[in-house]
Amino acid sequence: MTFVVVDNCIKCKYTDCVEVCPVDCFREGKNMLVIDPDECIDCNLCVPECPVDAIYAEDDLPENKKEFLDLNKRLAKKWPMITAMKPAPADADQWKTVPDKLQYLEE
Repeated sequence: MTFVVVDNCIKCKYTDCVEVCPVDCFREGKNMLVIDPDECIDCNLCVPECPVDAIYAEDDLPENKKEFLDLNKRLAKKWPMITAMKPAPADADQWKTVPDKLQYLEE
């Protein structure tokens, strides 16, 4: 099992999760983070740290979010590792409650 970042993260990109990850499994895109499933050790430390509830255990992914498992796998291969917390985008709070943000993903 792995953990998966879903579209709640898009345009918010809070990095609280990165700070607690013991294995540096997060990868950073322009406006979203993903988890490298080959590095994730299923520790669950990141889940409660996410202020927008964007991280799910693979087995708990809602049906309408299943596509994010493959998206995380694919993007983790091309995006660089992030190992330290960074400031969120200036408009992150405005995006916190916006649903269905996949269309805004910048690969």
